[in-house]
Formats: sequence, structure tokens, C-alpha cells
Amino acid sequence: MPIVINVDVMLAKRKMRSNELADRIGMTTANLSILKTGKAKAIRFSTLEAICEVLQCQPADILEYIPEPKNDSDES
Repeated sequence: MPIVINVDVMLAKRKMRSNELADRIGMTTANLSILKTGKAKAIRFSTLEAICEVLQCQPADILEYIPEPKNDSDES
């Protein structure tokens, strides 16, 4: 998937553990883990806002778009 979730990077920069972030934003650690591993299909703006507020960052610090490489065989 071309969207990369960088919550772990921001947690490390803020010297915060996942369970502390989960508690502070009102999310289960299991759901935070799903988000961190990129297995989530969506994120609510309210959740993104809460993460950014607690980690004192911008949405672009959390979400990154990395395009998938083009496959030359796809062109006809």
C-alpha cells in the first residue's frame, strides 16, 4: 500500500510508549497496533487529530505517501 503510517517514528521521537498513546487518545492498544502496522483500512479524522495533539505533530508526520513502482510489463 502506498500510504505508510509513521506512528512508531513519532513515538520514538517523543520517547513515548504505544500503550501510553493508546490510553491518552482513548484507543485500545490492539487497534493502535493495527494502525501502526498499516493493516487499518481507514482512520477517523478525530483519531488523527488526537494522535497529533498528544504527539505534538502534524498529520504529515504520521501519514506518508510513497508511490508503488511502476511495472513496465503493465504498459501495452
